[in-house]
Amino acid sequence: MQNLLPYDGQVHYYGKIMNEMVANNYFDLLFETIEWKNDEAKIFGKHYITKRKAAWYGDSNFSYTYSNTTKHALSWTKELQELKQLVEGLTNTKFNSCLLNLYHDGNEGMAWHSDDEKSLGKDTTIASMSFGAERKFAFRHKTTKETIALNLENGSLLVMAGATQSNWLHLLPPTKKVSEPRINLTFRTMLQ
Repeated sequence: MQNLLPYDGQVHYYGKIMNEMVANNYFDLLFETIEWKNDEAKIFGKHYITKRKAAWYGDSNFSYTYSNTTKHALSWTKELQELKQLVEGLTNTKFNSCLLNLYHDGNEGMAWHSDDEKSLGKDTTIASMSFGAERKFAFRHKTTKETIALNLENGSLLVMAGATQSNWLHLLPPTKKVSEPRINLTFRTMLQ
């Protein structure tokens, strides 16, 4: 499988790993069964509550701190266990947690960032599944500023590995063209 990054990291796009009907069914189940909460961030001492909703699940009650706020992992749902096993089989990687995001429409996105928190370890593998609306996703090198973009389809899998988080930022840009919701699952391995 071709690496989408020209250097300093590894990103592999598997494309759709399930058909539209199965992907739509998972979207509906995740939308209804996940304990969604508005995400929070503390930036320069100011407290923000996002329109985007998030949830955190894992093998145990892991704490995960990002944007200066801490989440505690909930126990896996049946659907998350199924998707975790599917992704582990395709990537040959074990994951112990999953951060989920619900974007209600294209107005909600995610600014440039890296998933490089100490709790994830260095050169970690993150598997990202997308359900619902197709959205643009981009990478930007931290030094050269080179950018690479692709569209993430309903029922697709993207895997970021190696030095990607150390050297590249990624973003989900807002867009007026998308009126449908998107659910994103990022399977991760927290250090014990």
